[in-house]
Amino acid sequence: MADIQWFLTRLTPSDVVDILLVALVFYGVLLLMRGTQAVALLRGVIVLLLSAILVSSIFRLTAFNWLIRGLLPALAVAIPVILQPELRRVLERLGRPAGLVPWGGRAVATERTLDAVTAATRWLAEHKFGALIVLERETGLQEYVDRGVSIDATVSPELLLTIFFPNTALHDGAAIIRGDRLVAAGCVLPLTESMVIDSRLGTRHRAALGVTEQTDAITVVVSEESGIISIAYNGRMVRHLDERRLRKILQALCQPQLQVNSLARWFTRREPHTEDKGGRESATA
Repeated sequence: MADIQWFLTRLTPSDVVDILLVALVFYGVLLLMRGTQAVALLRGVIVLLLSAILVSSIFRLTAFNWLIRGLLPALAVAIPVILQPELRRVLERLGRPAGLVPWGGRAVATERTLDAVTAATRWLAEHKFGALIVLERETGLQEYVDRGVSIDATVSPELLLTIFFPNTALHDGAAIIRGDRLVAAGCVLPLTESMVIDSRLGTRHRAALGVTEQTDAITVVVSEESGIISIAYNGRMVRHLDERRLRKILQALCQPQLQVNSLARWFTRREPHTEDKGGRESATA
C-alpha cells in the first residue's frame, strides 16, 4: 500500500497523459485487429514468451535465458511478416478519409440504386440464382474493375438480373457498383484469408468476405443452392436476410446521414465472419 501511495505522489499530469496515450494506441491496434487471425497469433506469441520467461526465471536456466533473449529480435521481424494481411488491413483503414471513425462521410449510393439492388436480390433469391454485388465506398475498387468486363450503365433491376441469369457469360463473377453506375461485371475478387470462416460457405461467399477484409466495400450475396441472402462488411457477414432487412442495412451503410447505430452493431459485435441460422452451402454457393 505504501508503494502505491509513493507512486501516486510522484505521478505528474504529463505521466498520466503519457500512460493514456500508450493505452489508447494498444486499444486502437487491438480494435482494428479484432475478428482476424492476428488476435489468436498474438495471444499465442504472448503466452509462449511469458511461459518461457517464467520458466527461465524460476529455474535460473542460463542457456535457455540466453536463447530467449536471442529470439526476441527475430520475433520482432517475424511477427510483421506473419501478420502482413492484418497489418495491411489496419493501414488501409487508417488511410481512409473517415479514418477510425465509422460514421459520417458522403453518401455512396442513391435511393434508386438501393431500390434496384434490393429488388433484384429478392428476385434472384426467390429463383435461387447466385449473385455477388459489390458497392464501392471510400476505398477505390478500380483494380478489380479492370479485371472484369466494363459496363458503365445506370443500375437497374433488369440489368442485374440479366448479368446474373444462369449460364450467361458474366454470372460467375462480381458486379461492382460505383454510386448509381454499374461499372463492371464478371470481376474476380480476392478470397478471404481467414481460417475461421464457416466451412459450409463456398467461393462466392469467400470472395464477398475477402474484398471487405481489404477494403470498406459492401457486398451482397445470393446463394445459388439455397437462395439465402447475405451481406458482408468489414470482414463480417450477416446471413438469412429478407428484402426489408437488406434494404435497411444497405441504407445505413451507404448513406451516412441516415445511419442508425444499432444496425452497425451487426458488423461490430457479432462473432467473426458470419451469423448463421443453419442451412448448408455447397462449395460453389
